[in-house]
Amino acid sequence: MAMAVFRREGRRVLTSVSPRPIAAVRSTAPISSPENDAPLGVRFASTQAVRNRMKSVKNIQKITKAMKMVAASKLRAVESRAVNSRGLWQPFTALLGDTPSVDVKKSVIVTISSDKGLCGGINSTSVKVSKGLNKLSSGPEKEAKYVIVGEKAKAQLIRDSKQHIELSITDVQKNPLNYTQVSVLADEILKNVEFDALRIVFNKFHSVMSFLPTVSTILSPEMVEREAESGGKLGELDSYEIEGGETKGEILQNLAEFQFSCVMFNAVLENACSEMGARMSAMDSSSRNAGDMLDRLTLTYNRTRQASITTELIEIISGASALEEKH
Repeated sequence: MAMAVFRREGRRVLTSVSPRPIAAVRSTAPISSPENDAPLGVRFASTQAVRNRMKSVKNIQKITKAMKMVAASKLRAVESRAVNSRGLWQPFTALLGDTPSVDVKKSVIVTISSDKGLCGGINSTSVKVSKGLNKLSSGPEKEAKYVIVGEKAKAQLIRDSKQHIELSITDVQKNPLNYTQVSVLADEILKNVEFDALRIVFNKFHSVMSFLPTVSTILSPEMVEREAESGGKLGELDSYEIEGGETKGEILQNLAEFQFSCVMFNAVLENACSEMGARMSAMDSSSRNAGDMLDRLTLTYNRTRQASITTELIEIISGASALEEKH
């Protein structure tokens, strides 16, 4: 019986088989790979690791599919309400006009976002638009503040604009939204901020795959009167006669408050629809990516398992040949 010493991947291995079986082992070994060159225990460990990884990816895929279905069901419930709410603020545009470019000293940017993530880039888009408005509304004699509705916009704006945040409101969408809740929210904002113009930033829903960043501007009663005196565009307000004991200033004050609550109600619903649509798209992409990863992991697992089986067969054949040579 001959003793043979050969090196394999930098390791020195001593065996007691004859030269002929050793040559046979070298000629019949499969193509070299990290799994084939590893010791038997390491190969089994890598196979178990791949199996565990496959199990984790399958669980993630189940979660993403479930989240997509939940978002789809919520979207159907909110979409009709959002479409119907668009008729609330449109009469105010006809009555007071659309004045997004009015130059004011005190601007309050109301940024509406979601409280939860995993919904694509809708929150980043709202924050980006809000920062752009802040730069345009800031100056030597100008002041711009933030009112944040939603946890995600707060988390982004608090990093570099903490000193400009006047008010932050979260957990708005925890319960089904209705006009009463949003009107209380709008009243809370009006009590805590001073403004010449409110600029509401939200995502207007178009389809599951599409949403449009939108800015709605609401002027204070003083700014409305100033624009009327300077010949600005105020829609059809001047064509109406005011009757009763209320003055024009009181009428404008009531209109501004009612307009703000109506625009806020529509903006929150539109943003909720955009959030659900973006979450559906994000979860669908995640499910497809999980499927692709499962395919790759299955292929890796099959190759690793086949390599380990082949190695075991080679070792059995080599041992049998060694016994034949010994006897």
